[in-house]
Amino acid sequence: MKLSTVLLHGRVTWGVVQDDRFIDTGAALSQRYADLKAAVAAGFAGVQEAAAQAPAVPLAEVEWLPVIPNPDKILCIGLNYETHRKETGRSEVEHPTIFARYANSQVGHLAPIVRPKVSVELDYEGELAVVIGRPGRYIARENAFDHIAGFACYNDGSVRDFQRHTHQFTPGKNFVGTGAFGPWLMTRDELGPLDDLRLQTRLNGSVVQEATISQMIFDLARQIEYCSTFTRLEAGDVIVSGTPGGVGAKRNPPLWMKPGDVVEVEIDRLGILRNTVVAEEA
Repeated sequence: MKLSTVLLHGRVTWGVVQDDRFIDTGAALSQRYADLKAAVAAGFAGVQEAAAQAPAVPLAEVEWLPVIPNPDKILCIGLNYETHRKETGRSEVEHPTIFARYANSQVGHLAPIVRPKVSVELDYEGELAVVIGRPGRYIARENAFDHIAGFACYNDGSVRDFQRHTHQFTPGKNFVGTGAFGPWLMTRDELGPLDDLRLQTRLNGSVVQEATISQMIFDLARQIEYCSTFTRLEAGDVIVSGTPGGVGAKRNPPLWMKPGDVVEVEIDRLGILRNTVVAEEA
């Protein structure tokens, strides 16, 4: 299944995406699940049955919201492709580099990514996002995929000068409207094997990043094992698994996203996340 959170006729709801239709299973299951995160926690029980009977509308009628608007936490993996590690000049490490993103920094598919008024150094980072389905602590690598509900595209937009203010990444990774998440969560059974999937980021139609998921330094199982050691992973949590080389900050001259740009993150079989860039209003 493909599932999204949307604004439909002024009402926040969630549902199943089939071809060019949105099926409002959130309305059909409103007494059972408060939101998509609750349906994720229940293993999507009853969702397929509800989708067979729930009302559907054309996708053109929905406004896409972040797939999970209210995760307990968003954990991002830094420097997780060798091409990106090398372009940054960072040393090899034994453990994943982790930073956090806040839920209110996110936007959905087709929503504008906002360049803040205090910076012009807005960078793209195309990534694969993992949505946790089953909670857990101290999850063993061999059991990690049992805790995954599904996957989505993510653009971990970064305000580079604020990221460089100190050794901590947090400020540059949490400006409002800089992290795009969508269009949908695709369940693990539908997406299938991951390693051969190509991740590509395009800016105004030009390819700026490209890699396969197999090129990660720390694979998804290792990420889940490590993150679940220091925190309990909850249903609906998001792990944003790292970006390949080619970021704008490391180009000569730097390639920053600017108002009017269109940025796309595409992952084979998973979908395309597309956003325009706008300037923050003064």
